[in-house]
Amino acid sequence: MGTLLTFTTMSSGVLPKPQMRGLLAKRLRVHIVGAVIVALGVAASYKFGVAERRKKAYADFYRNYDSMKDFEEMRNAGIFQSVK
Repeated sequence: MGTLLTFTTMSSGVLPKPQMRGLLAKRLRVHIVGAVIVALGVAASYKFGVAERRKKAYADFYRNYDSMKDFEEMRNAGIFQSVK
């Protein structure tokens, strides 16, 4: 009978009580903060890795672009049927 008492007191001391209230809110807070950090990282890497390079490429192209010269080259190549 003494061993049974010892066993029940030891088992109740080993297992902590489960959190019954607020577990979802606590987990959501952690995951939302993580999701915001990941989203900001992806947005910043896209802005500097893709968008800025693309804007610079367009600016470089149109800095020296001559539309009349391009039109004349296409006309001489015979691309336009209505313009000779």
